Amino acid sequence: MAIEKKDQSVLNHIDSLVKEEERLYGRSELTDDDRRRLSELKVELDQYWDLLRQRRALREFGNDPNKAKVRAANVVENYEQ
Repeated sequence: MAIEKKDQSVLNHIDSLVKEEERLYGRSELTDDDRRRLSELKVELDQYWDLLRQRRALREFGNDPNKAKVRAANVVENYEQ
C-alpha cells in the first residue's frame, strides 16, 4: 500500500519529534527546560499519531482524509489508553 504524500508528511513530523525526544533522553542529566520540552513532545506526538489515525480511518471508510485535523491537547490527552 502506497503512503499518501500528506500521511508521509505527518510521519516525517512524528519521526523528527521522536528523534528530538531520544536526543533529550540520551542526556546524562535533564534540565527543567528539557523536562518541559519532553512533556511538550509527548503531547505533540499524541496529537500527530491521532491525526494519522484519523486520516487512515477517514480514507478506509471512503471519506476525505484531508478533513482530519490536529485535535487540541486536552482532547487527545484524555483518551483511554
